Amino acid sequence: MTFAHLWILHFLWLLPVIGLLLIFGYRQKKKALNLVADPDLLVRLAGRISKGRIFVKAAFLICALGIMIFALAGPRWGSHYQDVTQKGVDIMILVDVSPSMMVEDIKPNRLERARREMLDFLNVVQGDRIGLVAFSGIAFVQCPLTLDYGAIQMFLDELKPELIPVAGTDLGAAIETGISSFDFKSSTDKVIILITDGEDNEERGLIAAQKAKEKDVKIFVFGMGDTSGGPIPAIDGTGGFRKDRDGNVIMSKMDEESLKKIALVTGGRYTRSVTGDLDLDLIYFDGIKSLTTARTLKSGKIKVYEERFSFFLSAAFLLLILEALLIEREKIKN
Repeated sequence: MTFAHLWILHFLWLLPVIGLLLIFGYRQKKKALNLVADPDLLVRLAGRISKGRIFVKAAFLICALGIMIFALAGPRWGSHYQDVTQKGVDIMILVDVSPSMMVEDIKPNRLERARREMLDFLNVVQGDRIGLVAFSGIAFVQCPLTLDYGAIQMFLDELKPELIPVAGTDLGAAIETGISSFDFKSSTDKVIILITDGEDNEERGLIAAQKAKEKDVKIFVFGMGDTSGGPIPAIDGTGGFRKDRDGNVIMSKMDEESLKKIALVTGGRYTRSVTGDLDLDLIYFDGIKSLTTARTLKSGKIKVYEERFSFFLSAAFLLLILEALLIEREKIKN
């Protein structure tokens, strides 16, 4: 026998306490009745209290409570094997971690807002394999495609500009890394989610998008920030902003047109985040799910244990009925 919730059995320690409370309650009830009427008169009117019946009623009640606790623990014995399949698509999330993602034109900043929205996104995906690529001047796979969303969440916590020492924003490298992360021997539909502020310093994003199209990979692009741009915070911790050689504050402006072209080429969609709300859950259902077909990602057999709690609940119910039917007083024969 096994239990689904073994920790619930700890509540069995409450049964002795309940027994003491029943004894205390019986004594209090007896004192109260003695104040209402003379004991001999009470016996003639209502009958004599049977200590044996009181004990049996208490035993029925305590046993019923114990059995219900036992049932709540989920007793199981016996098992069978069940065929299971998991369907979905493969999704690689490409996240820009360049210094410009620290701009605060959306609060608290572009990168932090992207991280929060991706955490929300993981709560709505339905059986899809998710992978993560971090990129700046170069790109690398931070987490390969996996069904373990908890692992993805841990890697999201590590996203920061210091993660990649090479400055810049190479969208081409990011997309190519995302493409190479897919297993094209599988017939599963493949999707890239590109989250960036759109400054393609190497100007290779559109070329890489053409390669994605040839591989039948759709790209959904999320432009982070405002088209008017904002100053890039300094990384020295002084609270100031980065400046060029002439002492001018460096502004980060989103190249929205390039991002639209990248999404359009592959048959995906582009969304700009101005307020910081990416609405990734809506894009997932209205975009990815509507433009792709979920295919089998994983199949096999799992061992399913037979739940037996109903037997114990039936026994507890029967004991409660018997406890209610048993009268604690017995009539005196004249």
